[in-house]
Amino acid sequence: MVYVYNLFLILITLLLSPVIIAALIIQPKFRAGFWQKTGFYKFDKNGQKTTVFHAVSVGEVNAVKELIKLYKASHPDEHLVITTTTKTGHEIAKKTFSDIADTVTYYPFDFFFSVLSFFNTFNPEKVIIAETEIWPFFVYTAKAKNIKVYTINGRISPHSFDGYKKIKWFLASFLNKYEKIFMQTKDDAQRIIALGAEYAKVDVMGNLKFDINQNLTETQIEEYRNQLKTDGKRLFIAASTHKGEDEIVLKAFCELKKNHSDAVMLIAPRHPQRYDEVIALIKNTGFNWGKRSNNDNFENKEIILLDTMGELSKLFSLCHTAFIGGSFSSTGGHNPLEANIWGKPVISGPCIFNFKDVYKIVTEKNCAVIVSDVSQLIGELNSFYSNIDKYNQFCNNAKSVFDENRGAINYLLEKI
Repeated sequence: MVYVYNLFLILITLLLSPVIIAALIIQPKFRAGFWQKTGFYKFDKNGQKTTVFHAVSVGEVNAVKELIKLYKASHPDEHLVITTTTKTGHEIAKKTFSDIADTVTYYPFDFFFSVLSFFNTFNPEKVIIAETEIWPFFVYTAKAKNIKVYTINGRISPHSFDGYKKIKWFLASFLNKYEKIFMQTKDDAQRIIALGAEYAKVDVMGNLKFDINQNLTETQIEEYRNQLKTDGKRLFIAASTHKGEDEIVLKAFCELKKNHSDAVMLIAPRHPQRYDEVIALIKNTGFNWGKRSNNDNFENKEIILLDTMGELSKLFSLCHTAFIGGSFSSTGGHNPLEANIWGKPVISGPCIFNFKDVYKIVTEKNCAVIVSDVSQLIGELNSFYSNIDKYNQFCNNAKSVFDENRGAINYLLEKI
């Protein structure tokens, strides 16, 4: 079956080759790591044990950051290899793990030649994959080579589950080649078992995302505050916005500004290729605006475009209230905890299936609210800026929710 699957992958790739070639030419992000993903790896193992951690993109890299650092501290003699899939994930991983990883590279395509080259180059003792990445030939080959593969922080949304059920007959045999599958919640565990994973291989670990820590000192926060000149201002951050969301958050800010002259806005599009599009929308507001890459600040700007990498999670430390994007599009939302960790209230749109269980906790604990349209967003935003008691309560709740949900990292370190 696994070789039929690989033949199918190759045939599909050949059939779609004109589209693939065009995408590689037009979009730089698709070219990132292409040769490594195909199987051209370099690595000097020197006889040491090697462990691979895989994190698809920025969100997964941030989720496993503390786990990887603690793992390295307890296994200092092991080689550590970090793999990602996306260009932005790769860039963040290189910055984050530059002092502890022996190499940061790209995860292979699931072609037999790419996977075999990966294992022949790195020859790891174990591979730890963040969230639910199911690549059949990879896990099949690992099992054949007696390499342990773990899924950690796994989740399966109801939407994804409906899709996976259609190929359950195919997935079941590969799911049981994992050494262990650690899912975030009981519901996630039940779904992966329903797809064919053996009950004994599945465990509930909680969510790594609650084990994040504030990543700045007070001195560093003060430096950011001085750079952006936010003293006397109340900063609204619209984070990880997708196409169609920028208009919504900019309209909300315009309405907020009518009642709160001290409000300023930082807007951070999820994808760099959309910067020019978002700049055009910002110009239409009539407000003075600038770019973070130009070191612009709020002394004489009302809106700043965050067009630098790796700063968003840190700049939440300065904000008054945060909107988390991907939630007014079909994307499924992004991680609200990156703002909550700083004791900041979060507002999101209704489409949050990627973080359904996280949002269940943070909304029940009153440190985040979900709105259905732009008018509700305007109402909640004005409420946080006008009602100091409500605002302070949400801030306090945001700080306490982490204490109640931490522990996944220590659990994993004990089990793996």
